[in-house]
Amino acid sequence: MSHSLADPATRGQIGTLSTALRLGALFGPSVFGVTAAGVALPEVAAALRSGPAAVAWVITAHALALGVGTAVFGRIADTRGIRTALLAGAAVLGAGAFVCVVAPGLGALVAGRLVLATGSGAMAAAGVALLAGVEPERRPRVLAGYGMVMATFAAGATLVGGVVTTWLSWRVTLVLPVLSLPAVPACLPLVRRAGSRGPLDVTGAALLTVTVSTLLVLIQGRSLRLEAPVVAALAVVAVAAAGALAWWTRGRPEGFLPHTVIASGAFWVAVAIGVGVFGGLFATMYAVPQILTGAHGWSVLAVGAALLPGAAVGALLSRRAGLLDAGKARGLLVGTALAAGVALAAAAVTGAAGGWLLVAAASLSLAAFAVTQVVLTGEMSARLAPQARGMGMGLLNLAFFVGGAAGSALTGALSGPLGLVRTLAVVAVFPLAAATVAFTTRR
Repeated sequence: MSHSLADPATRGQIGTLSTALRLGALFGPSVFGVTAAGVALPEVAAALRSGPAAVAWVITAHALALGVGTAVFGRIADTRGIRTALLAGAAVLGAGAFVCVVAPGLGALVAGRLVLATGSGAMAAAGVALLAGVEPERRPRVLAGYGMVMATFAAGATLVGGVVTTWLSWRVTLVLPVLSLPAVPACLPLVRRAGSRGPLDVTGAALLTVTVSTLLVLIQGRSLRLEAPVVAALAVVAVAAAGALAWWTRGRPEGFLPHTVIASGAFWVAVAIGVGVFGGLFATMYAVPQILTGAHGWSVLAVGAALLPGAAVGALLSRRAGLLDAGKARGLLVGTALAAGVALAAAAVTGAAGGWLLVAAASLSLAAFAVTQVVLTGEMSARLAPQARGMGMGLLNLAFFVGGAAGSALTGALSGPLGLVRTLAVVAVFPLAAATVAFTTRR
């Protein structure tokens, strides 16, 4: 007879709410690496005497390494165990934070952010692997609590970034992902399964890293002001690496990209939905604070405070999603993504004359993010074999982060010719596309 995680009388098991809080605290701080850090960029530029294009690498490097780190440590969790992935990732995260704190210049700071984000990716990978491993009968309630925690982290990131940068230091803001570290010892007792001891497939990991890295740099080429020859060279490298990865993966069904994962139609549906929702969220969190502060005169702290109700909405909806059956949960995902897209389009059409319409659009994007995390994690957890859960969820989140980076990069590129307000009409396409895919594949 199996026992649930919440049964304290059996094997000293951990309760449902406690499990959700631990996993949310492990994964949640990873969102600070992009959203909260964005608030600190002007201070970074002034302190290190660097231009906006150069300082953009502080965010680009983090987004790049976070996605790659999630996939790599997801595979390590499968083959060497989640405990190993957690402890190794914690060491990497701590080392990266130290480099960021003492970095004398921008180059060292970007290097530190690469290391920091890799470790943060390990926390994300271990968190979703543990979440996917919760017993099926317990998973809905754990997902509900986990979604509430994630919504709170996402909605509070801008406010936290503004408060920490204003009252402490931009260096502290840039290392906020270290807040995952206290959750590591709390999550170790949740580990139930040893690794498969299968091969790590270093070649596959390296090819995926090169492919994703060059892709992320390319989609942010305009904001990074890359010269045409550099862009062309990166494009050649990306295509060559992608081709080599496809060839390498084809003959290795148990390699870094397991065939049981990438051959699944459900996996690619989840990728499409998540990319749309994450792309919309990252783009919205890039554009809306700038419009509110630049055109409406709001302070960073006021923007962050205004988004806090979005945390409450997202928390309630994500909790509801975790308790619904699969069909109704997918319907809630469709509804929140559709509402976010409509609100963004309305803000663009009306010229965002009222700042609160922008707040509503951002809040709905946050709610869609929280619901999507819960629904897709629940769906894929039920489909992935135990030995592929870490890699499967890692690849899924890698795709989400790439989608988020693409959304913010596209917004930055279009803000010049269109202006940020009109660009919101393009941003609206992301959640609307996600809602369409989620609706048409709901069965």
